[in-house]
Amino acid sequence: MVQKVATAATREVFGKTLLELGRRNRDIVVLGADLNKSTFANLFGKEFPERFFDLGAAEQNMMSMASGFASSGKIPFCTTFAVFGTGRPFDQIRVSIAQQNANVKIVCTHAGITVGEDGASAQSIEDLSLMTSLPTFNVIVPADGPETMQAVQAAAETKGPFYIRLSRSATPVIHNESHHFQLGKAEQLRDGSDATIIACGILVAAALEAADTLRQEGINCRVLNMASLKPLDEDAIEAAARRTGAIVTAEEHYIHGGLGSLVAGVLARTEPTPMEFVALTRYGESGKAEQLLEKYGLTAKHVSTAVRKVIQRKR
Repeated sequence: MVQKVATAATREVFGKTLLELGRRNRDIVVLGADLNKSTFANLFGKEFPERFFDLGAAEQNMMSMASGFASSGKIPFCTTFAVFGTGRPFDQIRVSIAQQNANVKIVCTHAGITVGEDGASAQSIEDLSLMTSLPTFNVIVPADGPETMQAVQAAAETKGPFYIRLSRSATPVIHNESHHFQLGKAEQLRDGSDATIIACGILVAAALEAADTLRQEGINCRVLNMASLKPLDEDAIEAAARRTGAIVTAEEHYIHGGLGSLVAGVLARTEPTPMEFVALTRYGESGKAEQLLEKYGLTAKHVSTAVRKVIQRKR
């Protein structure tokens, strides 16, 4: 009998967490950009209409207003789809939020190619590159629902600008109630000496599946969940490189400027190590999420292949 895996949509967990935070802290305000039902920000708006502001399709104005709220002592959460919340208002984010070190939390859903049928124009595959380029920003890519809840709570409690990247579809739940998210710290999910898989977001579940498959072949992989891309846990990366001598990164993002680039930058400076990258190399297209992940090489099967390849390079 096939065992069913629990799943949860990180965007729905975000909406429920935001509502609970709003009940506990009246300084929290929420700004949306015409997609509040899809991001589940409408839950907050229904209970706290006086602290909820729908700007419509005006993301630049949303970011500028959020900076103003932050300068007045509020804790603004901005939410929309990743493709609209990073690229379109990037100048306002850079000048009004990043350069001011404003206490603004940008939480974007529908990231990556798993937006699916909406097609390439709605598939944000460059957002991590954009947001990690901003010196003052913290950037988080939770692996599942429980980690999303803790990451949103951490953002609300930590001064400074945050970008949290969430997905559209329900994804496997890999954490239980004992999980404790720490900003700037990697989470080791498996230990092994042959290779290390470093993953973020929805690819963490694929990394674990790949590690289980490879174990049956006698290949033992360390698996790191790198939910915190900025600040980045450089010590965990260096330790994994020294221990295993081979690294694979896995992310639902363009190959340049995301997790792989960040890890490669650390290793180039500290512990040069053979690497392989499971990531997007071009824009996507319209299709079901599962079909797109398979076509563009973002599954456990592709992670396993990358591990075998990098081990051969190590030898």
